Amino acid sequence: MNRWFRSIIMSIAVLLTCCFLTPPAHSSPNSSDPTSAGELFKVGIEKMQRGHYQEAIQDFTQTIQQSRDLPAAYSNRCLAYLQIQDYHNAIADCDQAINFLPKNAEVYLNRGVARYRQGDYESAIADYNLAIALKPHDFRAYYNRGVASAMLGNYQQAIGDYNLALSQITQTPSYLLADIYNDRGLARFELQDVQAAMLDFSLAIRLNPKDYRAHFNRGCACGKHGDNFGAVRNFSEVIQLNPSNGQAYVNRGIAYHQLGYEQAAIADLQKAVQYFGHQGQKLAYKKTVDLMKIVQQQIASEVEIAFAF
Repeated sequence: MNRWFRSIIMSIAVLLTCCFLTPPAHSSPNSSDPTSAGELFKVGIEKMQRGHYQEAIQDFTQTIQQSRDLPAAYSNRCLAYLQIQDYHNAIADCDQAINFLPKNAEVYLNRGVARYRQGDYESAIADYNLAIALKPHDFRAYYNRGVASAMLGNYQQAIGDYNLALSQITQTPSYLLADIYNDRGLARFELQDVQAAMLDFSLAIRLNPKDYRAHFNRGCACGKHGDNFGAVRNFSEVIQLNPSNGQAYVNRGIAYHQLGYEQAAIADLQKAVQYFGHQGQKLAYKKTVDLMKIVQQQIASEVEIAFAF
């Protein structure tokens, strides 16, 4: 039954830079006119910071219409496009910004994020390489390159990049460190190094105890290692942190079944079916229903054997 344990492969988003680029002084008119390029740019930045991305795009577009040689307007509009998942236009803006700022690492980093989210992992890696060449101590590019390499199945390369990212970090929020350890653990898990993976997931949890993904992945590692009690504990943490996570109920149900706690196993699988149904996850719903039937058949078979004795 261990084949039913699943991990959230690449469960986190690629880091995207939120560094707003400012224009050179000569490109920012000191006019108080709200329709001037400088004032429109400033308003666009403010709207970005408030999360009003569509409005910010309009302001940056008007800025560009008035001052087409303002690379910061393209760069920041790219960030807004990334936020609304318009990756085609994000890449087009990065291309324009690169024409003006060919040695700005942030632009390559942003274009790499856009290409990654389009599923073009090799092009994303090429952009991260350019960012690293220009700014070799920026952990974000190494980390992003590692995530893209993992998506291509190059797990050893990914681990190397995660290690490089960790070596470049000085002052970073603990949740970002937890993300890196979690992803390194996933790469190690894929390489069947379960013990090393569990160590990374534990480090991630220590840094960010409320990250349900790290608990989930450690639960999968416990299940793979045959530690079903550990699997139950971790999936229970996931359910406490993210109560509608159907897959956590599935995996905890499997762990209960392995331990012989059949009523708890069926209850968890029924809960998973309920959540998958509400969420419209048709494939997960069907697979869980099929799995529940298998477990019920096994229980019935064991009961028959017991009566036979």
